[in-house]
Amino acid sequence: MVTPQQEPPGRQVSGHEPRGSSAAPLMGQMMQMPLLISSLLHHAARHFGDTEIVTRRIEGDLHRYTYADCEVRAKQLAQALLATGVKRGDRIGTLAWNTYRHLEVYYGTSGMGAVCHTINPRLFAEQLVFIINHAEDRFVLFDITFAALVDQLAAQCPQVRGWIALTDRAHLPAMQTPIICYEEWLAAQSGEFDWPQFDELSASSLCYTSGTTGHPKGALYSHRSTVLHAYGAALPDAMACSARDAIMPVVPMFHVNAWGIPYTAPLVGAKLVLPGKDLDGASLYALMESEQVSFSAGVPTVWLGLLNYLSQNNLQFSSFKRTVIGGSACPPAMLRSFEDQFGVHVIHAWGMTELSPLGTLANLKAKHAALPPEAQRHILEKQGHVIFGVDLRIVGIDGLELPWDGVSFGDLQVRGPWVVERYFGQLESPLIDGWFPTGDVATIDADGYMQITDRSKDVIKSGGEWISSIEIENVAMAHPEVAEAACISCAHPKWDERPLLVVVRKPGTEVDRESLLQFYEGRVAKWWIPDDIAFVDAIPHTATGKIQKLKLRELFKNHVLPSVSQMQAEST
Repeated sequence: MVTPQQEPPGRQVSGHEPRGSSAAPLMGQMMQMPLLISSLLHHAARHFGDTEIVTRRIEGDLHRYTYADCEVRAKQLAQALLATGVKRGDRIGTLAWNTYRHLEVYYGTSGMGAVCHTINPRLFAEQLVFIINHAEDRFVLFDITFAALVDQLAAQCPQVRGWIALTDRAHLPAMQTPIICYEEWLAAQSGEFDWPQFDELSASSLCYTSGTTGHPKGALYSHRSTVLHAYGAALPDAMACSARDAIMPVVPMFHVNAWGIPYTAPLVGAKLVLPGKDLDGASLYALMESEQVSFSAGVPTVWLGLLNYLSQNNLQFSSFKRTVIGGSACPPAMLRSFEDQFGVHVIHAWGMTELSPLGTLANLKAKHAALPPEAQRHILEKQGHVIFGVDLRIVGIDGLELPWDGVSFGDLQVRGPWVVERYFGQLESPLIDGWFPTGDVATIDADGYMQITDRSKDVIKSGGEWISSIEIENVAMAHPEVAEAACISCAHPKWDERPLLVVVRKPGTEVDRESLLQFYEGRVAKWWIPDDIAFVDAIPHTATGKIQKLKLRELFKNHVLPSVSQMQAEST
């Protein structure tokens, strides 16, 4: 916490220093109140105390309580942690879905000064062991669906002092690992507890990247950065959340803190609907309808399942009006399907674990109101405009900033108060002249709208020119018989690399190579059209729902493009 200005003995601050004075700078005379995560829940409990938090529990039923109830139980958790000797700065891990108990852990740990470390259970076991040990987690709280996983991990994580099952005595699983019952652990505490005040720059939560290259890296957020991010996310041209919303984060709470929604919802006093472990189309739709969800957020792969369910069953939404789609690029066909078929406004977003995660969101400016609908959609299909708290730029291979003309593309760099300065446990900072290198390749237009053209490692370099794999995928996804598509590079003796499209057909369809290649004509430059198409039953995804292109490149490393076969035949 910033300390008040210390004045020299006998000097009174008049508030009217003469111009040109060499005296100390005039300081504001406002209350010194640190920005702490506990203040978000306390605000919701005090001013929106009867607003509901609804959860589809892991045990199968629906659970309801209020923000006021949540704060009492979060305080009981804080007391329980203190009673076991947990100190400020200690890391407390979670292996849990989106539930009210997980929400209590978010606030109980950070609120008492410990660090809430959300762990992605979809990672490989060896990655989980690395993450838990690297973070030096003191306790790990887990949902009972992960009982077998905990048994697999526990012996390899000797520094964890206790494994706490997020359930009651009646639902405790039979396990090899000694466990603590969460509900009994909380019941031993009174909940009569005052949230402590401390430095807002203190660590609050810890999230690791998915580790697609090398070991996962930890982003250690502060209370200040998290509260500022919650403010930014709630802005009208960001998520535009309010107390009139019923918000359902489909993005998991173990994926960059559910994009900050567990903090933004109590900040505005919105009803919170937590879907638990069942994220299939039927389960999501039923919960959204029964709880009249108006706003949600998730990755394209989850929304693909929901849209397919709606179409197959001829269903419509009665309350759902807005959704944020991020994690990977939203195909324009998905955006149009949400808008045209179901009346849901899509907010295309971009961010990273290292950005807490929000960086840009696609909303229109006043100057765009008079544009034709197609022109507006072209803007909304981009990753969008920054919100206050984030700045960005693109640079060329020489490190110099490139113009914002919507054509020049280069390496995307960002900076801001909720952008990491370095990774947890690492001495060296990745920053370049104060900017964080994202690993994305992007353009920025004259109005400041950013569009990702590729990941730097995924862009296809053909004959000295770059081809955007994302654009190739977007065209394929617009075909009515394509369920999912991924574009990777294949080696070519003349052009260095050429695009290979990997496609999953929609059930019951028979789109073939020739007709899909013909679909590209007039939609992209001719030399961008893929050299070949491989049809598969499924495309592999990372633990955060992104297409696993590293795995695809391994699967197709020996694939020979037809043009290469022809060249080889002609040479013999």
